[in-house]
Amino acid sequence: MVIVMESEKRKALEAAGWRFGDAADFLGMNEQERQLLDARVEMALAVRRLREALNLSQKQLAARIKTSQPRIAKIEQAASDVSLDQILRAFAAVGGRIVVKQVGRSHATKAAPEPAAVGGKRPKTNKKLQVAEVQIELIGAEL
Repeated sequence: MVIVMESEKRKALEAAGWRFGDAADFLGMNEQERQLLDARVEMALAVRRLREALNLSQKQLAARIKTSQPRIAKIEQAASDVSLDQILRAFAAVGGRIVVKQVGRSHATKAAPEPAAVGGKRPKTNKKLQVAEVQIELIGAEL
């Protein structure tokens, strides 16, 4: 539920030191974390819409992907203990398709260093990764 506030009232509150934001602001999420959260929620909602359009119960969908009904409920809520892989498997099981398109040129970048091992020494890395900007499209999510 979104509540719209009059702009004059909002300006007065901001002048008094109040700040406005969303849950991601409250949690201090960066742009990448916001995008991942938005993608998880959109896919989870699409799973539910497609499942309902097929007149499938959560239990029937669970049988399709060899999991439990409570797990499907968590998938549809985009619960934090549900992996992106599980959401994608459920999405595919109800007829959704995922299209990944490269939209930018790929370029090489240095790999992130591996975490320090016990004893505090980091292994040296000279690995190069190919990185490209991609666009992910959910086919069937628009129901």
